[in-house]
Amino acid sequence: MGAFRITTGLQGPEGGDPAWKELRPGVHMRTLFAGGPGEYHVELLHYRPGAYMLRHEHLGDEHIFVLQGSQGDEHGNYGAGSYVYNPAGSFHAVRSEEGCLVLVHRMAPVRFTAKGE
Repeated sequence: MGAFRITTGLQGPEGGDPAWKELRPGVHMRTLFAGGPGEYHVELLHYRPGAYMLRHEHLGDEHIFVLQGSQGDEHGNYGAGSYVYNPAGSFHAVRSEEGCLVLVHRMAPVRFTAKGE
């Protein structure tokens, strides 16, 4: 298999790029690499100020690097330059008061445990 490259810069979905998909109000995702269902994925997540993700379980390990802004969960708050590891079987709900852009490497999908509005 040959090398795969994508150039995205550090832009969020505001520019109208159709590669950004809305996950929930205020949270958008751009997939950079996707294995098959349940396999390794690399994504950018963009949170608008005040946006959040509902409580979920990690079905595989997840590695996050905060590129801009900050995000937090019940374990702490993580600013730009922070690395966060969420092991398989862990739970949390993510929020971003100021908005953020994060790089996510995940080994498997998440399972939402809370219902949205």
